[in-house]
Amino acid sequence: MRVLVTGGAGFIGSHVVEALRARGHEPVVYDVRADPACDVRDSAAVARALAGVDAVCHQAAMVGLGDGVADAAEYVSRNDLGTAVLLAAMAEAGVRRLVLAGSMVVYGEGRYECPLHGVVRPGPRAVAALDTGRFEPGCPVCGAELSPGLVGEDAPADPRNVYAATKLAQEHLAAAWARVTGGQGVSLRYHNVYGPRMPRDTPYAGVASFFRSALARGEAPRVFEDGRQRRDFVHVRDVAAANVAALEAGAPCGALTSYNTGSGEPHTVGEMACALAAAHGGPEPVVTGEYRLGDVRHITADSARLRAELGWKPQVGFEEGMREFARG
Repeated sequence: MRVLVTGGAGFIGSHVVEALRARGHEPVVYDVRADPACDVRDSAAVARALAGVDAVCHQAAMVGLGDGVADAAEYVSRNDLGTAVLLAAMAEAGVRRLVLAGSMVVYGEGRYECPLHGVVRPGPRAVAALDTGRFEPGCPVCGAELSPGLVGEDAPADPRNVYAATKLAQEHLAAAWARVTGGQGVSLRYHNVYGPRMPRDTPYAGVASFFRSALARGEAPRVFEDGRQRRDFVHVRDVAAANVAALEAGAPCGALTSYNTGSGEPHTVGEMACALAAAHGGPEPVVTGEYRLGDVRHITADSARLRAELGWKPQVGFEEGMREFARG
């Protein structure tokens, strides 16, 4: 297949390009970092790039927490307007296969179970609780301590910040495109992706990158909250392989199918910081108690559907991946 990879010069996109090429496909890179004229919001440029293309891997996006609203217009422009322009051009060009870089942030908080009330959905955490170090959400009915679990793709969406809202809007736009055109759409809801070429020292880098940069400066990684917040750290090469698997397998026509894309091995942020520090040779992380209001406490998802339906499974283990990342 000839595959247009938007954001193909970026962190994840560049690995997708390599994975596609290794499987015998012809990736076409479309990225403003490679060519300033390749803005996904430019309908004429996108239309030219789609000539002769069989499928699109849409990785281009403004990433990050999006914990305020000052940059909301820029997030919406790059992520949602850009996606709308791309989908309209795909419809016009007759390109009917799409893999979208989705995100687990669309879920908001993860899955929680109360010993008395079963599965519940806690609301946003209160500033008053966070200020006093009460980071765990309680049962919205009785206030009891909750047990975190794995989120399935059928869980209701509950985006908690601007970035999350734009990622959910991308899925809605892609679903509308699939219904109208009969296209095959897949959204891979990435977890915390890390690995080679991860951006350094920018407001949009992930927490793993911040920790690695601190270690490179000889500083201790600063871990927010109490370090016990659970995440799923998935290696970028495994994410790239999931993109190729989704493209090759196809999807039902006229719909968008979502797949959680994670390692399946939840770890705390504190564990990740310790693994990076050990691989780097120190210094050890410092738990600060600080917080970001837009963060959720626990979000780990079940990736069984992706494994079962597309035959994908992660190849890079947590310790191995962190050792490699620490050296990068």
